[in-house]
Amino acid sequence: MESINIIDAGKHVDEEVVIGAWLTNKRSSGKIAFLQLRDGSAYFQGVVIKANVAEEIFELAKELKQETSIKITGTIHEDQRSHFGYEIEISNIEVIGESDEYPITPKEHGTDFLMDNRHLYLRHQKPFAIMKVRNEIIRATYEFFNNEGFTKLDAPILTGSAPEGTTELFETDYFGQPAFLSQTGQLYAEAGAMAYGKVFTFGPTFRAEKSKTRRHLTEFWMIEPEMAWMHQEDSLELQERYIAFLVQNVIDHCAYELKLLDRDIETLRKYTQLPFPRLSYDDAVELLKENGFDVEWGVDFGSPEETFLANHFEKPVFIVNFPKAIKAFYMKRHPLRDDVVISADLLAPEGYGEIIGGSERDTDYEYLKARIEEQGLSLDEYGWYLDLRKYGSVPHSGFGLGLERAVTWITGTEHIREAIPFPRTITRIRP
Repeated sequence: MESINIIDAGKHVDEEVVIGAWLTNKRSSGKIAFLQLRDGSAYFQGVVIKANVAEEIFELAKELKQETSIKITGTIHEDQRSHFGYEIEISNIEVIGESDEYPITPKEHGTDFLMDNRHLYLRHQKPFAIMKVRNEIIRATYEFFNNEGFTKLDAPILTGSAPEGTTELFETDYFGQPAFLSQTGQLYAEAGAMAYGKVFTFGPTFRAEKSKTRRHLTEFWMIEPEMAWMHQEDSLELQERYIAFLVQNVIDHCAYELKLLDRDIETLRKYTQLPFPRLSYDDAVELLKENGFDVEWGVDFGSPEETFLANHFEKPVFIVNFPKAIKAFYMKRHPLRDDVVISADLLAPEGYGEIIGGSERDTDYEYLKARIEEQGLSLDEYGWYLDLRKYGSVPHSGFGLGLERAVTWITGTEHIREAIPFPRTITRIRP
């Protein structure tokens, strides 16, 4: 008798099989026990019919507790009423691991409770589906950049410098020297681009901000491509093709998970239609003012402004050429204006805000040296970075995509903490 995963049930209709599973819920109508089962690949229903099994098996089915692990034997049948399409008529049950007083009962629970019990909550349908989509986005990311001729590089997690500013850094002691948890792999990717042409880094990044908004995390993962010989418009075209590729692959490979999340696939299909609109920061400010927003030129947009702008176009939109004062020191100056830099944020619709930030990088040694000093950063720490402008610098651009932001948007999830496997809390460091 073959042992199978639930996800493969459709290949074994009318066959007797064995499945290792956990019980997520159950109910009984007197003569039939309905067991809701999961095995890490999918969820479906097991049916125990009293008249067709030994009495002790039927009594066991009624007494099983939530999250008990069991090995079941039974026959697969089609079930068009269920979201999965198949069920198993159970003939035998073997208890493998008992479960008693499982804390996440089928009733409603608050987000903080679920995050504090994340090590258990991962077993439930919503986080299961979100993590499967996250996994597909990661897989598709590697496929996309491999197909585009990129080389994957790994940036250090402990650094001696602060690429995005010193106020948001986690500091630690590195054998008597101060070191910081990395905010970005971008500067290292620039060095890699000068060696390999096109590279990307993918790893954890950290921001020391005590934020509990639904958009922010202190620890998250970033995909950061960097491309030599590429100006900003070419970079924007690459970015939109990358996003469309991710969304299409989730549609193609995660239909079951999207169904579990009640995520409308037709809505997602709109986000694969290119090109995405481009709107200058200047025009964005005017558009916001025309629609009742109290916003002045020179400020960064907040959540309400980003939500309006993306929803206005009903698809992702690039906001380009931000004020120099609110962007990082390495961004290239606009050729016609000293007050803006050649930069872009990609805003996702439906209220999810910025999912990509990027720019063309400045290549002028003296300008970057002055910008580093203006920011109060150490020239000694950035000497290696300035070297990239001394020895054969070329036009180059790059961007960063926050993985959890993208997962949250594509899955239609309300809170970004649900997009990371094991989020931390301020009061408790635990899985």
